[in-house]
Amino acid sequence: RMNCCGLLTPEKEPVPLKSIEVELEVRDHVATLVSTLLYENKEDKPIEAVFVFPLPGDAAVCHFSAVIGQTQIVAEVKDKQQAREEYDDALSSGQQAFLLEESDQSPDIFSLSVGSLPPGESASIRLEYVTELAVQADDGLRFCLPAVLNPRYQPQGSEGASVQVTSVPASLVPYSLSFSARVSCPRPISKVESSSSLDPLQYLNAEKTQATVKLAAGHKFDRDVELLIYYTDAHQPTAVVESGQASAKTGTLMGDPVVMVSLYPEFPQSVMSSVASCGEFIFLLDRSGSMDCPINNSNQQETRIASARDTLLLLLKSLPMGCYFNIYSFGTIYEHMFPKSVEYSEKTMEEALKKVEKMTADLGGTEILRPLKDIYSQPCIPNQPRQLFAFTDGEVENTKEVINLVKKNSGSHRCFSFGIGEGASTALINGLAKEGGGHAQFITGGDRMQPKVMQSLRFALQPAVQDVSVTWDLPKGVSVTVLSPPITALFQGQRSLVYAQVSGQVRAAPSTYTVCIHHSHTYCKAPPVFTPVCRLTVHRLGARTLIRSLEMEEREYSGQQDVGVKEKVVELSVQSGVSSSFTAFIAVNKSDGKEIQGPLVRRNVPAYSEYFSKETGLPEQPPRDPLLQLVSLQKASGCWLLDAALAAALGKTSEEVEKPKPASVGQMWATILALIWLHGFKTDAKEEWELLALKAVSWLQAQNETSFVHEYKEETCILYFLSVFAHH
Repeated sequence: RMNCCGLLTPEKEPVPLKSIEVELEVRDHVATLVSTLLYENKEDKPIEAVFVFPLPGDAAVCHFSAVIGQTQIVAEVKDKQQAREEYDDALSSGQQAFLLEESDQSPDIFSLSVGSLPPGESASIRLEYVTELAVQADDGLRFCLPAVLNPRYQPQGSEGASVQVTSVPASLVPYSLSFSARVSCPRPISKVESSSSLDPLQYLNAEKTQATVKLAAGHKFDRDVELLIYYTDAHQPTAVVESGQASAKTGTLMGDPVVMVSLYPEFPQSVMSSVASCGEFIFLLDRSGSMDCPINNSNQQETRIASARDTLLLLLKSLPMGCYFNIYSFGTIYEHMFPKSVEYSEKTMEEALKKVEKMTADLGGTEILRPLKDIYSQPCIPNQPRQLFAFTDGEVENTKEVINLVKKNSGSHRCFSFGIGEGASTALINGLAKEGGGHAQFITGGDRMQPKVMQSLRFALQPAVQDVSVTWDLPKGVSVTVLSPPITALFQGQRSLVYAQVSGQVRAAPSTYTVCIHHSHTYCKAPPVFTPVCRLTVHRLGARTLIRSLEMEEREYSGQQDVGVKEKVVELSVQSGVSSSFTAFIAVNKSDGKEIQGPLVRRNVPAYSEYFSKETGLPEQPPRDPLLQLVSLQKASGCWLLDAALAAALGKTSEEVEKPKPASVGQMWATILALIWLHGFKTDAKEEWELLALKAVSWLQAQNETSFVHEYKEETCILYFLSVFAHH
């Protein structure tokens, strides 16, 4: 046995993984990532190293290769069972083999087995994937390289063995990360931000349509690397047409051109000005033990569950009178606040808030499927569109089953999802929103939960834009086969990507294409911007979209009559080089013919876990935010009461707030003072209180004594009272 030296695990065992190098190429709304992992065996015997790591849920793995010494091996996509058998056969005969496959439970976890490494030998693994970039509420495009792989919770009675993950504290992660990105777009790049330290953005041309950025030196692979990319004219529709693969047969998906259309519309003000005053709002809150972790690394005091409680306060105060609501919470078991959704009133709001204040992360594991089934079993309320808000840190293993359930019920509701913390599963969070016709938000790094959730509530309160259809104005002799599921609804802030295979006599420069978007409120005919894309990125994302749809279809018909869906997925996966749940990448080095001597030893490469940094016991809670203190005093109708509690929240004495009060207008004066304070002292958090302030202004306008409020805009009234307030 070797002496313990070099890079070691906490168990003093040698770790073969040395470094990770990542290159990212962002082209408009699409990203291609190339990752190189370097392994080295410093033991005196051959070892089999296994590295389990996460990928974005919508990623399409399209290249996997290995270099051992002077030998390069490029992997092929094969049926998963066949790939496993070839991998086992290679190892048993002493050959080097490499296997990459999806987890059966969650598509964003991949297990990489690097096979037999002889003593002193090194191996370089190259992994390439393409992915769509999610649009955030502020129009930024989000790319996340997931680093934290939290232990996935295995619900009782679910099938499939859990993926084993070795977790260590961040300070002991024995490998380094280098990260660089190149961004290009038909529109200028306004800025690139990150949760990690970056070197300054470098523009490559005067038009600012190309730029590069790098991760600052000294970064350890101990947190998600997140990029937020901002373009000018973000709502301009774009289309990317990509030529077919020269070696592929014409008429096949890879042989024909594929077009990707990005729809991120901005609706007319006349449509968006009306805010819904109805709806059934169901809030589904994760109360598993992991919700007791800090909300982020920079704020160790505030826990995820505490932030969720504050967020529920803002949500409940912002709901319109006349709507219905309920709150579910879940862990190993689940609870509901009311047997069925209740009408929103002062009584029901206060009852709910008292229960919310007592919520803790005390319900055990994370089983989200059962409460979802209970919610969907409740009949919808007539003329009250159902809106589901799901909060979780994403630690579930039956991701595919959960998403499939949401898809089956997509016709009766919209689902808005929120991933909390560094380890939230992108497959779960994005899948819930995508199949539920809603919007996904991620709360990571130094993010605050409240502004992101309130942005989604604004989406939910918008008029439903339904009956959406996309038509294609194409040259004669050209036809289009849409690969994406049909778009059923759009709303402000939601981006939809449509992939289509173009067949027939396709011109090299299809400048005559036009995409027309029809829906219930308006008609948009926008000539897309055409940009060339290399690497077959669009083809592979189109194949990935079709594969995911077919996989869901296969699960729906599982155990029934064989419809050949699995065979279609395998055929498409092999043809496109894109992985699926039924296929895997397999590579075997057969060139040298030499068997590797000695017994085989397995080493798990540790993935960082934030739970090691969690101190025992509950952290000390910070003083309550003055904004939340004021919001907590607002009534369901939108008004405030003039009392000592309001004075304290405003930082004034009771005499100071009551002395300038006109006669007989106590509640109105209190409400005006609260609005003054919000506009005067909390403009930086306007996203959080804007909806409840609108409700307060509506309440004021309904009072006979305040006819002047009807005559002036809200801002004018606030400025007038602000001067009065400042004088006193």
